[in-house]
Amino acid sequence: MPGTLSLQAEFAGALLSMARPVPAAVKGAAQGRAERRFAVHRNTIAAGLIEALQARFPVVQRLVGDDFFRAMARAFVALEPPSSPLLFLYGESFPAFIARYTPEAPLPYLGDVARLEYARGLAYHAADREPLAASSFAVLDQGRLSDFTVTLHPSVFVVTSASPAFSIWLANQAETASPLRHRGAEAALVSRPCLDVETRRLQPGTDAFLSALKDGSTIGAAIIAGNEASASFSAAEALATLIGANIAIGLGDSA
Repeated sequence: MPGTLSLQAEFAGALLSMARPVPAAVKGAAQGRAERRFAVHRNTIAAGLIEALQARFPVVQRLVGDDFFRAMARAFVALEPPSSPLLFLYGESFPAFIARYTPEAPLPYLGDVARLEYARGLAYHAADREPLAASSFAVLDQGRLSDFTVTLHPSVFVVTSASPAFSIWLANQAETASPLRHRGAEAALVSRPCLDVETRRLQPGTDAFLSALKDGSTIGAAIIAGNEASASFSAAEALATLIGANIAIGLGDSA
């Protein structure tokens, strides 16, 4: 006889995968009746996961419509059940799934929008930390500013895309979608320095600048990364974004 833990693992695995048979321990007056009853639980689990994806990716759902989204989400749930008990983490691979989901080919930007929405969810659940006041930068030795490292808020995510994902997301925040104002590649900053998640479009190269800071580079090295990423990069604008977005929680002297 299999142990309790083994039975639990078999039961949970079968609930999350349509490909697995009904566990042998599930009994009924007839095998068909047992399978039908187990299917009720499977459908309940699948419906809950689809609802979680709907809550996490509302703009994606709006772009493709309710029926299409539910069909796409159901296909995802069948292939990739949760790997963590934390439901807010579910859907990390959904953007990549969308990108290879054949029926959505006419919407190549959909996966990018999904990545932006997933980052917003992570930012919402990130740890709280007190941002540095802007005056913390003003008192630094301006001649050595480039030698300092910056610790970014745990909620900071930089999302880059070949499509205008941020503009598409922004255009779909109102009840009636607004026209796009930008149509090329975009990068966005997602953060939650205070109570609400903030999302803003980044100027060219500022995404590389912030990503370098997040990886532990000095301000000077991050400026070099920004310059290498875009010929129109402005160090002054990047620093203004860093300070104005309230996403710095610490400064360190690398010297």
